[in-house]
Amino acid sequence: MSQLPWLPTWERKARIILCVLGFVLSIYALHVELSRESNPDYRAMCDLGQYVSCSKVFTSRWGRGFGLVQIFVGQESPLNQPNSVLGIVFYTLQLGLGLSFSQRAAVFLVLASWVSVAGSLYLASILVFVLGDFCMVCVSTYAINFALLFTNLKRRRALNEMKEKAE
Repeated sequence: MSQLPWLPTWERKARIILCVLGFVLSIYALHVELSRESNPDYRAMCDLGQYVSCSKVFTSRWGRGFGLVQIFVGQESPLNQPNSVLGIVFYTLQLGLGLSFSQRAAVFLVLASWVSVAGSLYLASILVFVLGDFCMVCVSTYAINFALLFTNLKRRRALNEMKEKAE
């Protein structure tokens, strides 16, 4: 099953666009975080005001390991990576596995998307209720994660339908 001509072109295009956008936003977030850590006066393009500041969010406790990893391994642990690094890995995997038409890949893509959506909801609640901030980059990645979940669910359903027809 190396090629599936029935796979809609919208799905391929959507996956490429979403993953590239997510990857670019994650790289930008990492750039902002590292720039701000090395220069506290650094002002990112996404810092528009007191309550609209992505660098405030990226350099907060919740900008690394979802604010949870440091509880278990410490703030300085190499396991406590910026969320943007996790995003880079996630979008790379979504794009790479999205090229596969296997059932296993489809299941992994859906599961990874559910985890990313859960993480997005968690971080959105931190953004609103704890930090009291609006982060355009963050909200954009949340939207991308929801769109990837939709895309992955559609793909999984299509693969299941093809499997049922083949039996």
